Amino acid sequence: MMPIRTERLILRNWEKRDRDLFFRINSNDRVMEFFPFRRDRVESDALFDTIREGIHKRGYGFTAAELADTGVCLGFIGLSPTDYLEPLMPAGTVEVGWRLAPEYWGFGYVTEAAQAWLAYGFETLGLDEIVSFAVWNNERSTAVMRRIGMQPDPAGDFDHPRVPDTHPQLKRHVLYRLSRNDWLERKKAAE
Repeated sequence: MMPIRTERLILRNWEKRDRDLFFRINSNDRVMEFFPFRRDRVESDALFDTIREGIHKRGYGFTAAELADTGVCLGFIGLSPTDYLEPLMPAGTVEVGWRLAPEYWGFGYVTEAAQAWLAYGFETLGLDEIVSFAVWNNERSTAVMRRIGMQPDPAGDFDHPRVPDTHPQLKRHVLYRLSRNDWLERKKAAE
């Protein structure tokens, strides 16, 4: 994939120098508050390699987000297939998602990058729809979903099949959607 440049960020494939940050965000209690597990270094490195290879093959994924002026990696923001959620999500469904180190929260980086990924998904990939989902009370993530123009779809809310029964408070997920037509209308209105 070609790196995507926003006003403040470069969205690119993962590099070996990013492994420590990737492990840190996947093992941090604040970052992983709405996940039933924390990854150890071996698990994190395996996921890092899987995501990196997926980006290489598809041209998109949960890519590294780097500050353009310093080269510091903040975490990830990107698009990813939801095949692991079939039949809850139809084949070909793509989500926009993110995970940043806490010191980079509250600066609008996720909103900025997510908007760039929506443009990429609709304009370059030709997607008809992009979704996002989070644990029902994850207000930080659902606030971003609303800021980028996504709409809640209560009929699509679901119990995440990968959340074990030992964490019932994390099972229920809310679903947000954005169609290409709605995105184009919003883009046209902003011009």
